[in-house]
Amino acid sequence: MGFFPYYYKVWLCVLIVVLGLWSDAEADLSSNFYDASCPKALSTIRNAVVNAVYKEHRMGASLLRLHFHDCFVNGCDASVLLDDTSSFTGEKTAPPNINSLRGFEVIDDIKSQLESACPGVVSCADILALAARDSVVSLGGPSWTVGLGRRDSTTASKDTATQDIPSPLMDLSALISAFSKKGFTTKQMVALSGGHTTGQARCQLFRGRVYNESSIDTEFATSVKSNCPSLGNDDTLSPLDVTTNVLFDNAYFKNLVNKKGLLHSDQQLYNGGSTDSIVTSYATNPTAFRDDFAAAMLKMANLDPLTGSNGQIRTNCRNLN
Repeated sequence: MGFFPYYYKVWLCVLIVVLGLWSDAEADLSSNFYDASCPKALSTIRNAVVNAVYKEHRMGASLLRLHFHDCFVNGCDASVLLDDTSSFTGEKTAPPNINSLRGFEVIDDIKSQLESACPGVVSCADILALAARDSVVSLGGPSWTVGLGRRDSTTASKDTATQDIPSPLMDLSALISAFSKKGFTTKQMVALSGGHTTGQARCQLFRGRVYNESSIDTEFATSVKSNCPSLGNDDTLSPLDVTTNVLFDNAYFKNLVNKKGLLHSDQQLYNGGSTDSIVTSYATNPTAFRDDFAAAMLKMANLDPLTGSNGQIRTNCRNLN
């Protein structure tokens, strides 16, 4: 009679410890982390992002993507910002990042302003998290409360960036697996994919889709081909959202329903598979998409942050102290 209660208690204690460790990272982050140490941090970041997006709408999508590519590689630790040196290999030259990620100068400018106002206080990882949120808001998207207190990594992993960041060529099953590996549900994966309602992609990444796939609207394919020949012009850009690519809305999902997804991975979300119903719901209910996107972004921002005495606060986001 005593066997089950004893091992049940042991199992319960282990569960409590595991849950406690899982929540520690989130508990260590606080939305008011800089209120005393750098009270103008959030407004400085917000103003810089608004100005950058005003100058170039595409920058909003670029800053959002920087945060995403950072968090998917060993957590939200600003490792994606580190430059290569003769003795250090960063993540910028990994296939998902090279000739693709941008916005580094905006982060540099923000960091410079913050170092002048409060040296050694605000981490590059927190700048990325706030810049992503502020970019979405500046494009008309939802807001969410960003927990702060992340610290910056002293390492990077080109191999992990190559392996873990989802590819625009992935089928649905691979997409689900890639996001599941980071703790996201399939619905959260679809919601995060809605970030493609803004931004652009290079011809090289969608040429195979517009020339070879059948699950694509004919007129849409023809219009994209005019900007992306079968050979050459690899870096020519086309909007991910053919309708309102400068606004953050649910048009991306409407496009998928109409077979107008630009990337192979986009259209995989609505191609007779398990995510069709989720896409349909977001296409018809923009409020649900906004709410779910904000919640999924909040979850992503909490992926394995460095806190406490771990890592460092980089003086220059591109280099270790």
